[in-house]
Amino acid sequence: MSESADADAQVYSDEIFDAEAASPPLLVLDRVARRYVQGDETVDVLLEASAVIESGEVVALIAPSGTGKSTLLHIAGLLERPDGGEVYFDGEPTVGLSDSARTALRRNQVGFVYQFHHLLPEFSALENVVMPQLIRGLSAAEARSRAKDLLSYLGLGARLSHRPSELSGGEQQRVAIARAVANAPRLLLADEPTGNLDPVTSAHVFATLTALARASGLAAIVATHNLDLAGTLDRRLTLRDGVVVEA
Repeated sequence: MSESADADAQVYSDEIFDAEAASPPLLVLDRVARRYVQGDETVDVLLEASAVIESGEVVALIAPSGTGKSTLLHIAGLLERPDGGEVYFDGEPTVGLSDSARTALRRNQVGFVYQFHHLLPEFSALENVVMPQLIRGLSAAEARSRAKDLLSYLGLGARLSHRPSELSGGEQQRVAIARAVANAPRLLLADEPTGNLDPVTSAHVFATLTALARASGLAAIVATHNLDLAGTLDRRLTLRDGVVVEA
């Protein structure tokens, strides 16, 4: 990076991390770059993409397929390392962390919801939500109690013992949402969470997800093609030529 670019990056960081602020933003993507090599060709997906997400903020990410939405979410959730730039979580840089440290941060602080629910088919709705809590180290009793509370909040109190195949598409996604927030993450990343659902079910699941995010005070980025649903969120971001801009 040139001296000019270094100076620009320092100015950008200074603007974000105001020393007088009570607390730093939860998530900062600072001039993130990501490229992939396809044969002899290098494809630049993200080019100095920057964004700031505050705690308690639910943000829509809307952009055509193939523009890098999933890549941006993977980098934000520490699933991928960027080729350039930095990802700050609660004011701390993460790119240079070891794989084990990134995994621990991701497991304890980040929840993911995908277009397909990825529930374990042999387990009940309750068990699917209990499992990540047990992996984190909670007792079985505490995990079951929290799972019941979450599923009941999401309108699934009567479906606790049902396996995924016995649930509707909307119910499956609500179980996936409960699983994503079971360990009380501070950041929720949802990649087209209603993409496989009909419009009515989609609106219901979307409203459930955003209500849960706001009630718990976590930050959330929701990638979606649905402009009507995106319009109900706090802000809308898009990707244009590898850069994040307000939509």
